[in-house]
Amino acid sequence: MRLGRGINFGNALDARGEGEPGLRLEERYFDEVARAGFDTVRLPVRWSAHAAETPPYRIDPAFFDRVDRAVNGALRRGLNVVINVHHYDEVCADPDQHEARFLALWRQIAPRYADHSEPLCFELLNEPRDRMTPERWNGLAAKALAVVRESNQDRTVLIGPARMNDIDALAQLDLPRDDHVMATVHYYAPFAFTHQGAGWVKGADAWLGTRWGDDTDRAAVSHDLTTAAAWASEHGLPLFLGEFGAFSKAHAASRVEWTAFVRSEAERLGMSWAYWDFGTDFGAFDPDLDSWREPLRQALIPG
Repeated sequence: MRLGRGINFGNALDARGEGEPGLRLEERYFDEVARAGFDTVRLPVRWSAHAAETPPYRIDPAFFDRVDRAVNGALRRGLNVVINVHHYDEVCADPDQHEARFLALWRQIAPRYADHSEPLCFELLNEPRDRMTPERWNGLAAKALAVVRESNQDRTVLIGPARMNDIDALAQLDLPRDDHVMATVHYYAPFAFTHQGAGWVKGADAWLGTRWGDDTDRAAVSHDLTTAAAWASEHGLPLFLGEFGAFSKAHAASRVEWTAFVRSEAERLGMSWAYWDFGTDFGAFDPDLDSWREPLRQALIPG
């Protein structure tokens, strides 16, 4: 399944806590995305914040309803949808303690959407890291995929490498044999450019004013994405660039240039992609003005 051009609805269903700043997800935003020419929405979901801590780890029905509304709203607009397990930090910090709960989440999510059409895809876990080593993640991903296959034999399932879906970790990703698996990576290089001024990154204010766009900068991006594409080709897998973006405090013209170049290189190399994000701190859309930030939209969907 090819996902084409996509965008993430970050900081909405994956908000780290109730009442935290984020995006109020409105169904009309899917109209904006479809009209702009996107093919796919990626819906990061923090299921772990809405599930019981003890077996059978039941997901809150009201939260399931919220996710349903988003999934169905996007599908009604003819958009592909990727839903994932996002911000499950605890399973990365202590995989042994949280493995059963992680698998129990998928044992509920997968049957819930088993009757949905193929444009809906699953992504097992966003950015495995910390104690979720490549070896540990390869084993857990195989178990989670087996859980999904109990109810969704042909559903497209996305799996990325450990070390936060980093391209350099692809070599350590060992995927189960499955005709309906797609690999995914994230790309935020160079980090001092894409995350300049980001409040959650220590020392990021020192990077403010960093620019991007000379021949060396472009060659580095081309090298990185070509490495990812070569790995995918060698393994006979489609590749989804599930996140890329530059923080709002980045130098504006460089930010647009970087976004356009990463997008064009991804497409040249045959990748589908999803920009991070729709309407918050990396946003291509301004919810306050109810309009696209046109230079970013043009960088993503030219013409």
